[in-house]
Amino acid sequence: MRVYLSENAFIDLLLSSAEVYKKECLGFLLGYKLEDRFIVEHAFSVQTANRRHKGVVYNQKNHKKIEPILSRFDKLQIIGDFHSHTQFGPTKGLPIPSHEDVKGMVPGHIYLIVAINNNEKTMPWGENRDGTISGSISKFFFKISAYFLNATSVKRAKIYCPFPPGF
Repeated sequence: MRVYLSENAFIDLLLSSAEVYKKECLGFLLGYKLEDRFIVEHAFSVQTANRRHKGVVYNQKNHKKIEPILSRFDKLQIIGDFHSHTQFGPTKGLPIPSHEDVKGMVPGHIYLIVAINNNEKTMPWGENRDGTISGSISKFFFKISAYFLNATSVKRAKIYCPFPPGF
């Protein structure tokens, strides 16, 4: 499985994660799913989420407010969600799903995890061998991973994002 991130989605992931750094962000991914890939066109953060250092909770009743708007987008649909894992003291945020993350996954969706940590060494943006993308901006180091649920287990998807190398 592959995930293609648009420039808009990439920027939204970074800004959403940095804005609430030290607490987790949460948002939805808009795009479409093809047989072997997800195309992520937009990522929008959930402003009403209850954020903590180690977790974020979304109130489903607020989703009802945006459902009529989302239904108007013929070519875009919610194809998954994203959230961040942040550094807490010396413990680094990792782009690996927690037990709670896995419990919330459903087949047919993609899940992005944005690990955001203090930047200790400026690194250029690039695609990594493990299918993630990473790099630093300002005082933050980001590493983004993608996961999906298949019939038997959680699998990592490879992220393609043409925007970061020229960033």
